[in-house]
Amino acid sequence: MSGRPVIVVGGGLGGLWATLTIAAAGHRVQLFSLFEVMRSHSACAQGGINAVLDTKGQHDSIDQHFVDTIKGGSYLANQPPVRALCEQAPGLIRTYERMGVSFSRTPEGLLDQRLFGGVKKRRTCFAGASTGQQLLAGLDQQVRRLEAAGQVEKWEWWEFLGIVRDQDGHCRGIVALDLRALGVQAFRADAVVLATGGLGQLYAPQTTCSTNATGAAASRVWQQGARFANAEFFQFHPTAMLGSDKTRLMSEAARGEGGRVWVPRTPGDTRDPLRIPERERFYFLEDWYPAYGNTVARDVAARAIWRVTRELGLGIAGGDRVYLDLTHLERGFVETRLGAILSIYRKFAGTDPVTRPMQIFPAAHYAMGGLWVDFEPDPATGGLRVGSARNHATSIPGLYACGECDYGYHGANRLGANSLLSASFSGRIAGAAVATWLAGLAGDCMALPAAPFAAEVARQEAINHRLRRGGATENPYVLHRELGALMTARVGVVRDNAGLDAALAELGELQRRGARLGPGESSPWANQGLVRARQVLDMIELARVMAASARARDECRGAHYKPAFEQALPADSRPGDARYEAYRARWKDNNAQWLKTSIAEWYPDGPRIRYEPVDTSLLPPEEPRDYR
Repeated sequence: MSGRPVIVVGGGLGGLWATLTIAAAGHRVQLFSLFEVMRSHSACAQGGINAVLDTKGQHDSIDQHFVDTIKGGSYLANQPPVRALCEQAPGLIRTYERMGVSFSRTPEGLLDQRLFGGVKKRRTCFAGASTGQQLLAGLDQQVRRLEAAGQVEKWEWWEFLGIVRDQDGHCRGIVALDLRALGVQAFRADAVVLATGGLGQLYAPQTTCSTNATGAAASRVWQQGARFANAEFFQFHPTAMLGSDKTRLMSEAARGEGGRVWVPRTPGDTRDPLRIPERERFYFLEDWYPAYGNTVARDVAARAIWRVTRELGLGIAGGDRVYLDLTHLERGFVETRLGAILSIYRKFAGTDPVTRPMQIFPAAHYAMGGLWVDFEPDPATGGLRVGSARNHATSIPGLYACGECDYGYHGANRLGANSLLSASFSGRIAGAAVATWLAGLAGDCMALPAAPFAAEVARQEAINHRLRRGGATENPYVLHRELGALMTARVGVVRDNAGLDAALAELGELQRRGARLGPGESSPWANQGLVRARQVLDMIELARVMAASARARDECRGAHYKPAFEQALPADSRPGDARYEAYRARWKDNNAQWLKTSIAEWYPDGPRIRYEPVDTSLLPPEEPRDYR
């Protein structure tokens, strides 16, 4: 068929939307995925997707969605892309409907909407508590249709290893690893889109993310010259079920539907929670943030739980857990709205959340930072110039990024239910940008000389050969556990410069030990030790970016929290009060210094951090975040 060859790496919502959009423009798409696309991490998103439909009659508006998103991210997101995101959200929901997504509905047949964190309006559409899975299924059906028509070719069970650049530095293909036969192969393309998800495995096992959310693909192109932005901002979901193998997400929908977070008021209280009377329960989110209560923004809730357990010593039986209580809600209502997460908790905790409170604690969840991507604002609308080749372009020409692996929409903290929205929207925008890029592209990747492709294959095979050589003394699984423990302890919910300095030193030692890494097995077929060894090396590189970016930013903003630099809201004050206005002045002074995007660039001796301004053209930073 006609059209240019394009490669999309990643089969989640971002990758599938990019595939659909590029194929609709008449181009041929090769879709690469670590596994069958329906196993992509997008399927794990439980609670919903934001869009202003106002089916609850609360007078919600796109303007309010925009304000909530910008303020929720502490003004650190560029505003034109966020404006376009909020404006196009209702249309995305209607498109998903036409794809057959079974959104939950009201008795009147309207799309139902629930409350989510950091907002006061019910604007989250949902499909029970398995929304991501339903959206992914709808998109997968559309891609299968194009696959049958010959416009899309799937390469499942292949791992991206790196890009290939031509003599002008443009991305003109990739090198990938066959996860079964372990062969390394080059693939030509006139543009490449990375939609490879997040990097929660840097915190394993205390992460809600899939075991494949390593960030290795983003790390590999960063090491090849792509910029990485806002790495220090990593969201810890406040309500995760801790486990010995990993943590499991208990969706924010549980709080949005009326779940309450509490601890006993008496330290070390070991009584059965059902025997603790109301007057002896501390509903700390409701007490500290009465305007939002249990649906306060995630970063604020996570720090509140940290404070209650680590500083006040009020965790359950003195430990790192608090209660998430649904027992006061009507059983049928809870089963209908939250069935998927109830099933997970019953299976892995052995108790029923309908009859006994869940035990939860914050866990690593979502990277606000990611590959730096460009955008072109539209002066007429304030949003994006749709179809511009600049949108979602990385710093490497011909290479695009979308979904969680880019940094574009969430600033310093993501609002709940904006993740499925940003993944869907960014995939569609990136696909349109690629179509424009291809229209103005001279030359054909198929006519390029073989040398750069052969050279990249040889480089990747050399890495494999080095890892498989005899005499290795380091195990990738042990190194990964040590990395997760280090990141959780040093670059977690609460940070300090001494800990970050120690983290950077320890990461340097992990990197040196990585030179002695081996897969632990010699099988030439489906050698998962080799695959994991490569991923661990690339995770260590990203961990150094995160720690270095966090060390450089001496402030508290969103998910990056250093108590030594906190400017606390004055108690019992409101806008107009002298104390509050003095606080606002200090907050503005801090913005003058720190309202900027962190940009990391790769150098052999470690990442170098610089900064660029944030586009605040639509909503000047005049109002501090205040969830009280």
